[in-house]
Formats: sequence, structure tokens, C-alpha cells
Amino acid sequence: MASFNPEDLTTSNLHSYLLSAVAPRPIAFASTLDAEGKPNLSPFSFFNVFSANPPILIFSPARRVRNNTTKHTLENIEKTKEVVINVVNYDIVQQMSLSSTEYPEGVNEFEKAGLTMDPSERVKPMRVAESPVQFECKVNDIISLGTEGGAGNLVICEVVKLHISEEVLNTDQSINQEALDLVARAGGSYYSRAKNGFFEIPKPLSTLGIGVDQLPDHVKNSMILTGNNLGMLGNVQALPSTTDVESFINDLSERYPDIKTASHREKHKLAQNYLSYGDVESAWKLLLS
Repeated sequence: MASFNPEDLTTSNLHSYLLSAVAPRPIAFASTLDAEGKPNLSPFSFFNVFSANPPILIFSPARRVRNNTTKHTLENIEKTKEVVINVVNYDIVQQMSLSSTEYPEGVNEFEKAGLTMDPSERVKPMRVAESPVQFECKVNDIISLGTEGGAGNLVICEVVKLHISEEVLNTDQSINQEALDLVARAGGSYYSRAKNGFFEIPKPLSTLGIGVDQLPDHVKNSMILTGNNLGMLGNVQALPSTTDVESFINDLSERYPDIKTASHREKHKLAQNYLSYGDVESAWKLLLS
């Protein structure tokens, strides 16, 4: 067995070991507002429930390992003392992943990820309408665990209102775990689906993805493409060139002779098939034809 002293490892290596070994972890999809009322949305997997009376959730926006800076979520709750924690199920996991991109301060991750802002009732931050369970919280305390890169900040949240979609409730008002279909975080690019086990999502680009808000209207408003499909399409830095699109369609026409005259609906169905295999580039070329 390999053994290590934490002080002998780089922070990035220790971080990787911890996240890979302590898994799967639930995801706190945290919505906050800055001092000017601008929304922010970001996921955190250092998260769990710690008390029922009072109802306490704790998550930790850690200092960035690479440059020891703090995240907008932490900066916002230090000023406002409010947060909404939305749970993440399989239907929105790609959009959740896209929202973790390091967009500049003031950029609305709800819009970038193609998610809907729903007004809260007892706090000011917005809820994620697509999330099946949403917790409105006041922040009781923030405990800093250190000042170096990788140090956590325990945000102790008291639930003041919770919202549960009727679609995940049984007749006795208990939560149906299979209908809830939660996902959890593991190490690297791995996630776990409660119903099916591990699956993998590529990490968001280190450069900025274009976001769902920049998709063509016929794609963004598609009756075929799902939120997960849109999240995958939004996590690209640039779109294929016109030349690449034309070359792709010419090659594709050998198998699908009518592809050049196909409707948006027909192209969206075929693009969705490419996305099911993780081929985002081909899907984009088809959608832009």
C-alpha cells in the first residue's frame, strides 16, 4: 500500500487524492446575489446535511488551489448572508457542469447554463426552477479553515424554506429516490448517478464556453434537444467554420441524401444522436448547416 504524509504532497495532488477517495459527494448548486443584486450560480461538492432541528446544511467554497483566490459565491454570502442550495439531478447535470466555468464577475450563470431563475419567498437569491428540490437558506456562520490555496470555508446554512417538485413525491409526500434521480461528484471528471452508478462528463473548458445564451434561437428553443444537450453545446469555445460545416454536410449526404433539405426537427434529432456519443463537434456542424 502506498502511504503519504500530507505535507510531502503538493496541494493539487492531495486535493486530487481526497476528491477521488471521498466519493461520491452530493452537489450543492448554490445561488447567491452580489451586493448590487446580480445573480451568481455555482456548484460545490464539499456539501452535506448536518442537522434536522435546526435544519442545517453546510457547504464549502474552497480557496482556489492554483492562485489562492476566493470564489464569487463566498464573496457574495459574506456580504448578504443568504443562499439558495438547489439539488442536482441527472436532467440538469450538464448545465450544472457548464455553470462551473470561471466566468467573469457579474456574468449570470443562470443564462450561460440555460437555467430558469425562480423567485424565492424568504431570501433574495433566485432558485433554479429546473432543480427538483430547493432550499432557501440564511447563513448562520462562515468558518475559515485556512488562508492558503485549497483551504475550505464552511458555510453553515439554516434552511428557512424548502421546495420539492410534486414529480418526485410519493402519495405519502415522501421523496421517491428513483424519481429524484440525483447525481454526485467523484474525482477528476467522474460523476455518479444514484440509479446507474458512474458516468463521465468532460470538465468545462479552462477558457470560457460560449454558454447556452449564445446558441442560435432554433437550437436554444428546440423541442427535441434537452437541457443536457444544450449544456454540452454551450461548453465550446468557438463554433465550426462555414467551410467545415459545408464539408461535413457534403460527406454526410452520402449516407443521408436528403440532409441538405431536412427540417430543423430532423436535424435536431440527428444532432442529439451525435451528442449521445459525446460528438459535440459533429452535432454543431449539423445544427449550423
